[in-house]
This record gives sequence, C-alpha cells and structure tokens, in this order.
Amino acid sequence: MSNSPESQDPEDLRITHLRVGRETSWAKPDRRVPFGHVLLAAATVECSPAAIVSRLTALGYTDVELPDGPLPRTVDRDDALLIKAETYSLSWFELGKPVPLRHILAAAGRVGRSPADAARRLTAFGYAVQAGHPLPESPDTRDIALIRTGGRGNGEWLDWGAEVPARHVLAAAAELGYSPYAAATRLIGLGFRLPYTPEPGDERILRCGVGHKPWPSRYSAVPSGHVLDVARETGRPQAAIVARLRELGCGTDGPVPDAPEADDLVLLSQELDGRAPWLSVNRVVGVQLRHILRAALVTGRTPADITGRLAALGHWLHDNAKVPAVADVKDIRLLETVDRSSLDNVHLEHVLRSASLTGRSPADVASRLTALGYRLPDEVDYPEVRGTVAA
Repeated sequence: MSNSPESQDPEDLRITHLRVGRETSWAKPDRRVPFGHVLLAAATVECSPAAIVSRLTALGYTDVELPDGPLPRTVDRDDALLIKAETYSLSWFELGKPVPLRHILAAAGRVGRSPADAARRLTAFGYAVQAGHPLPESPDTRDIALIRTGGRGNGEWLDWGAEVPARHVLAAAAELGYSPYAAATRLIGLGFRLPYTPEPGDERILRCGVGHKPWPSRYSAVPSGHVLDVARETGRPQAAIVARLRELGCGTDGPVPDAPEADDLVLLSQELDGRAPWLSVNRVVGVQLRHILRAALVTGRTPADITGRLAALGHWLHDNAKVPAVADVKDIRLLETVDRSSLDNVHLEHVLRSASLTGRSPADVASRLTALGYRLPDEVDYPEVRGTVAA
C-alpha cells in the first residue's frame, strides 16, 4: 500500500471513498475526516474504528475527528448511518454539537430503530443529545413527517419541547394515516406539548368521514349531523361536543341546535336514514332541491317545512330554486337526472338527456325544470314527443 493520501490501492479506496446509494463521502487530506466517515469505513471493511484511524494516519490524514471517550470496538452499518446528516450529499454530524431532534427521528426511521434506541447509540458514540426529553421506544417511520411544519422546500420542523398547535395534529394525522388521537399521543411521546390533553373519546368525536376520509383535516369542518349523532350515542351535550371539537382544532360546518327536533338526524343524513354519511353545508349552491323533496316524502312534512328547518341548520336553498307545495316522486326522479345546480344554466343537451332518462317529452321536462327554478336561456322549441327511457 502507498503511504500517500492519493493512494489508489483498492483497500485504501474502500476506506477513503465511501458510497451510500448515489451519495459519496471522500476523505480529503486537506480537510478534517468526520467521525461518521470513520464509523462507516469500519462497518464497510468490517474492522474496528481504531484500525481505520491508524490506517488513515498512515496514509497522511492528520486531522481525524474523534470523540473524547474511547472508540467503539465494533460498529455495524446501521449504527454508522445514524450519524449521516439529512442533506443532499453524504455528510456527517459534528461531535460536540447537539444533534437536532429532526435528525434523530430521520435517522431512526432510516435504519428501522426507535427514536430512543437511536438517541442511545448516538450518545454512546460521543454525540450530544439533549437531555430531559425521553423518546419513544417503539419505531415509527412517520415520526419525521409528524414534526414537519412546512410543506415547501426543505420544510420547517418542530424542535424539542415545542407546543404543537391543534391544527397541526389534524393536518399531520390526515396526511400520514394516523387517527388524530394517535398522532397527538405520539407527539407527546416525542416530548412535545399540546394545548389539550388527548382523550380516547376524541376518536369518536372526530371520526366523521369528511371528504371520503375518516378524519377531518385542519381545513375541514365536521357536519352538524355528526355532532348530533355523537350526542345521541354518548349522551354528551351537543355544546360539550362542539367545545371539544374546537379544542381539537376543528369546527362544525353549520349551527348545532341545543334542542334538536325529532327529524333532524334524518334531514341531515345524505340517505335520509338518520345515519352517516352526513350532509355537508354547500356554501356555493346550497342544499339540493331533490334532497328537500325526498326528505318531505320520508318524514311526511311539507317541502316548505323541510326547507325552513334545513335553513335553520345551516343548509340554505339557493334563491333560484322554487320549492313546490307538494313533494312528487316524478320531480325527484327528474331532478336526479339533472347534473346542474340551481346556479347553472340548463341547455338543450341537458333537457334531452333528462327526457331520455325519464321517458318524458323534452317540452314537459323544460316546463317542469323552469317551474322548479332552473334557468333555460336558450330559445328552443322543445318537442312534445316522448322518447324511450334509456336503459
């Protein structure tokens, strides 16, 4: 072997030129050799770190970073990779500088260890880990994403002991597939503070299925029907459930009555069966007229009565819509074929489609849609001939 730092001996290159995936770590004679490089070299050639230091010294590397205490006798590759910094190149943390929590969690997830085990190994190698913050003994690769607060670029990260906003818990849970309760308890296990104490009952309060997901995000609100359902099931007052939702960083999408009426759960359920999924407030076009007519038939109440009660619950009907005095199954069937809201214009192609699906004449469809408040701006003479009902 050559004693020059430029040695091309394959054995020397194995300890001076290291590769992890596409990342490389070169030991350069004019720079300090990081201790992480020493550990990974020892794991690569399966020898002791002391032997690596001796060989580097013999090759002319005079500045090798070493801990104050004794070197470990052996080191495996996963241990060495705990010291790898989270950068776009293969770089290493410096001895004497506190290791950020972000690095511990990323390193633990990378090698499949628990945060507590990763912290212990780093400490054993001589790295400084902040005391007074116990870490979980169970591994979870989602930990690093759980403490991320910025979604762009390199992001921003929660640090030791910070208070975590309730809305961060909801956002992280929705993104990572946690329940909000599980996300909250994990954050506490990582040493963070929350503005509330997680309770197992939070699972039921938050499990509402908003937007085809079981849990609300920080941008969504819980349907009022869900609150009434939880109150019915648990016996807790609606006001207490609403207050707890606020503590958990979530609101309701409409007013929740203190004294609900007997039919409220039916009116607020999408299938009018008193069960989830619940009707969400549509702040653009309001509640669908066909929901009102279906609710009137199910409950035996008038469409006007249903409209008034839903409005009191936050589900307003668009001004263009015209509520008939009596609910008619034929109207409901017709409205089910219209993929337009009361805010939209209905054109010839929409009328013809509805006529085909219902077996009514285009003229009859146009006339009835106009009576229900839809706008048909085209000057068209609709035929009176009925078509064949589409299969």
